[in-house]
Amino acid sequence: MPELPEVQTVLDTLSHQIQDCTITDVIVNYPRMIQGDVQQFCDILKGNAFRAFERRGKYLIFRMDTCTLVCHLRMEGRFYLQKQDEPVNRHMHVIFQLSDGRQMRYMDTRKFGTMELFEADHSFDLFHDLGPEPFDETFNPAYIHAFRKGRKTPLKSLLLNQSFVAGIGNIYADEILFACGLRPGRSCARITGKDEQHLVEETRRILGEAIQAGGTTIRSYVSSLGVTGRFQLSCMVHTKKTCQICGSQIKVRTIGGRSSYYCPHCQK
Repeated sequence: MPELPEVQTVLDTLSHQIQDCTITDVIVNYPRMIQGDVQQFCDILKGNAFRAFERRGKYLIFRMDTCTLVCHLRMEGRFYLQKQDEPVNRHMHVIFQLSDGRQMRYMDTRKFGTMELFEADHSFDLFHDLGPEPFDETFNPAYIHAFRKGRKTPLKSLLLNQSFVAGIGNIYADEILFACGLRPGRSCARITGKDEQHLVEETRRILGEAIQAGGTTIRSYVSSLGVTGRFQLSCMVHTKKTCQICGSQIKVRTIGGRSSYYCPHCQK
């Protein structure tokens, strides 16, 4: 699943390509992808232009003139910007006709993605019980300490909990824990104040570097907008065979149904 850096990369790319473009028509080939009435979805979007681009966790937020379009890419969702006379792939389920003659096509082979409309000024601060953004000042050591109090959740599961912090997925959770020298299976009850500080610092550093690199493409997700993620070149443990620091063999353990990569020497 695309994580925060990949979603941010898609959002930044789209902001450069469709800023102020008006939607003249909407074609929905897979109605179940739309949250709410499909015809109303199409009717409301017609005549609206893309004015502002935001992200909340892994959600893409498009501020329009009279409404807000929210999209979640799920496992395989991708946007394509193409000419209207180009062939339409059978997996392109929602097509936005733009005023400049192009089409923004949403392709999703697994059909897990969702789209939903909200009011133009809708606040997403408490959207779907999402926790703070990693770069928000409210995500700090004191917050981590208060959240984990009384819990024995593995650290990997804690980082993947979207109500704890929004946007972190499997790849970056592994990289953050490696940078902090903490094993993914370690109980969140067994960390120190110094560990909490490191978690904040390394989360921001790694996600920031990943955004600068355009995300990660070691999974099947690849940007369809001409951006290829390069952060996989900087991964220290995720999908690696040996540790990039000490040369030890990387171990893999399943935690919460997810494969977790760690170095038994560097992570205690």
